[in-house]
Amino acid sequence: MAVVCRSSAGWLLDELSLINTWYQAGRGQGAEPVSPTSQQQHSPGTLYRLKDDLFTVLTPYFSLQPSPAATEPSTARSGCPTAQCKAVRKKRKRSSVFNQGELDALEYHKKISDVILEGSQLLIQDGFKKGLLQPVSRTGEEKATIVTDRCCHISNLAELCDMTKHMPCTTVPEYTVNVLGTGGPVGFSRDTDYVSRITENNSDWPQLIHLVGEKYLMPPKSSFLLSDISYMEPLLHYKKYSVIVIDPPWENKSVKRSKRYTYLTPVEIKQLPIPALASPNCLVVTWVTNRQKHLRFVKEELYPHWSVIPLAEWHWVKITQSGEFVFPINSAHKKPYEILVLGRLMNADTAVARETEKDLPPIPQHKIIVSVPCKLHSHKPPLTEVLKEYVSPDVEHLELFARNLQPGWTSWGNEVLKFQHMDYFIPLETGN
Repeated sequence: MAVVCRSSAGWLLDELSLINTWYQAGRGQGAEPVSPTSQQQHSPGTLYRLKDDLFTVLTPYFSLQPSPAATEPSTARSGCPTAQCKAVRKKRKRSSVFNQGELDALEYHKKISDVILEGSQLLIQDGFKKGLLQPVSRTGEEKATIVTDRCCHISNLAELCDMTKHMPCTTVPEYTVNVLGTGGPVGFSRDTDYVSRITENNSDWPQLIHLVGEKYLMPPKSSFLLSDISYMEPLLHYKKYSVIVIDPPWENKSVKRSKRYTYLTPVEIKQLPIPALASPNCLVVTWVTNRQKHLRFVKEELYPHWSVIPLAEWHWVKITQSGEFVFPINSAHKKPYEILVLGRLMNADTAVARETEKDLPPIPQHKIIVSVPCKLHSHKPPLTEVLKEYVSPDVEHLELFARNLQPGWTSWGNEVLKFQHMDYFIPLETGN
């Protein structure tokens, strides 16, 4: 189970253990791991585990106190000491002059910081008692500098999506679905067969697929559509969803400068066909950055545009394995939390849907999700375990702008397989 501890404030999650159950148990989401002997007797294929170091976050990302390297030029490890001092002076000068967006963020932080601190403290204490969290020794800290994110594979998935749009149409029937058999792909093998068509793994075991000369691992009972925002049509002909999670590529200055990924404008995000994808009374969850501009846009423009009623703001709180926030709670640089805005779709069928779900508890206005984050950029924790008590059993789930797959979910995005690359996994037979 992903939920290690729970309280009235929220949940403490063990994401690594949860993900490993998807690839080791052969029964999909929430199943218990099996022994290697049992695996050999019952599994039609290889089982896997995620590399542990992807969740090895032993110390905070940075401290409020300047390091000796930043204050003692003679011991600086890299760069020009003068440049470092200039950077420090520049940062101090900038911190005393805030623009309106920063002032809004400070005001928001004042409102929710105490709630996050108090709720997290109880869950972290329970995490120590349960053994998920533990103090880090000096040896552990030294290892953390060595065991960095070794999986630095850069996929060509987005480029493949763009290239496919310019290729001539094939004779494949429109909106057909690729179904993986127990031995792998059935009836399709070209790279383009995986683009702009739904692919399903209906088996109880992980399946390996080959794409753009690389290997990707698909968890059991999962499906995906690899495409960009210009071609979401197959999703509209596939299923209706009772839970839709959205992690938009928000526009900001650092993204523009780095060109790390393509961002969407607010107008483009509003064009997502959420009402057409959603079942009546669908629960819509949107990940939002700590920029108040984005939060206001979701609550005041985006959700009303989709006929979604905002219900709650939850927070994902990121901690180290020693129970510290990954960033100081009052850091002016970054916060150790991210925001989720939850809402319900309201349409003509909502009254009927409410009658069928009348025994479900209402969505709490505030909850916190505490976990050790994955080192992979923009990797969000799975939400199935924390949402399941607020939705009917066995409903359809959809994640938009996904970079990984989950059992029981349909995932969509132009890099939807990025974190499914085999570089991140270890076959159980090979040991460590």
